[in-house]
Amino acid sequence: MRIAVVAPVWFPVPPTGYGGIELVVSLLADGLVDAGHDVTLFASGGSRTKAKLISPMPEPPDPRELGNAWYDGFHALSSYMQVDGFDIVHDHAGIVGPICGAMLRGRPPVIHTLHGPWTPQTRLFYGMAGQYVHLVAISDAQRADNADVPYIGTVHNGIDLDVYPYREEKDDVLVYIGRSNPDKGPKEAITIARRAGLPLKMILKRSEPPEREYFEHDIEPLLASDIELYENVTHQEKVDMLGRARAMIFPIRWPEPFGLVMVEAMACGTPVVTTNWGAAPELVDDGVTGFRRDGDDDLVEAIGAAGSLSPAACRKRVEELFSAQAMVRGYETVFERVISR
Repeated sequence: MRIAVVAPVWFPVPPTGYGGIELVVSLLADGLVDAGHDVTLFASGGSRTKAKLISPMPEPPDPRELGNAWYDGFHALSSYMQVDGFDIVHDHAGIVGPICGAMLRGRPPVIHTLHGPWTPQTRLFYGMAGQYVHLVAISDAQRADNADVPYIGTVHNGIDLDVYPYREEKDDVLVYIGRSNPDKGPKEAITIARRAGLPLKMILKRSEPPEREYFEHDIEPLLASDIELYENVTHQEKVDMLGRARAMIFPIRWPEPFGLVMVEAMACGTPVVTTNWGAAPELVDDGVTGFRRDGDDDLVEAIGAAGSLSPAACRKRVEELFSAQAMVRGYETVFERVISR
């Protein structure tokens, strides 16, 4: 197949730091090339890929411009003006990407992966766009949260296991990775870790104004010597922290569409202690690769039992369900389904 992959404009592919979608796009584009497909990746300058690279913008926008519709529009429009002759377009861009895809009316067909949560605005938008582009969910939970739009399939995100070293031996420490906002539960992570009597290493994204405000008001007053705070760490630093931790504490309070950091932790052999929100039940096998509990008291108790779980079982689950190869196979099935129509 001749496949055009349209990445978001905001970060290079793969990202050098934060950027979960860009990481997924990188693995997918390279994996499709390895599978024998002719792939062109539309991504910002500075991207690295096995596919043919076209960069409408020579470098990503300033991170402070994240969400600026003009950059999103320029990147998507420039990309879609060059998709003639492709068998399929796989879109991961923002709002303008599926708008451009809908205007093609199936020539070529466009698949758009839904990376975000459902809101009143996205329900309205994709209710219309879904009539003209094929929508892929990244979890069954995301799909079930809005049954009013058509889906062509569900494909879980995947990771490259080769860059996630497995570690059997654990330290008496917990790890948390997430954004500084109440839905991600960083405040609860601190109090739960403290009640469990374990120090906590936090990799916290707090670059946007609402994130900084929440950090200053709710997180900073809780910090003490038992909390180590990190930001903008390298991949090697991140996987070292994940591999050494007794458990990842991830007390989300919202319908997380996927939760890639949970997969990353399990790949390193580290169980995940989380809630039952969103896609967590699809990712974490309760009592095998972690624990899912909804009350803070139960989460504290689960941390105490996390040391009894098998690191090998955590790694095996990722190998079977959430590897890059599994993701590529899933999308190949979706592409063939669309083309056969």
